[in-house]
Amino acid sequence: MPRYRYKCGTCGETQMIFHLINETAIACRFCDKPTQMKKLLTTPNIIVDAAHDLEREVGDLTNEYIDANRSILEQQKTKREEYEPS
Repeated sequence: MPRYRYKCGTCGETQMIFHLINETAIACRFCDKPTQMKKLLTTPNIIVDAAHDLEREVGDLTNEYIDANRSILEQQKTKREEYEPS
């Protein structure tokens, strides 16, 4: 659910409110008066996974995953050969 920043027209307090995009905030939670709430610009909340190194090329990351999964696949093949009758 998106978050929006509003400023109360009566008391002047700013607050973050979560609501759907087609809804609007009406009442201030600080002064408890139904007033004209003004929607302010809100910066987007972007979460970056710390495990990803943004300086690497996409191809390098893909090759690392392929190499890691190649060794897992080889292990699975040897296990399968051990259990299958000849």
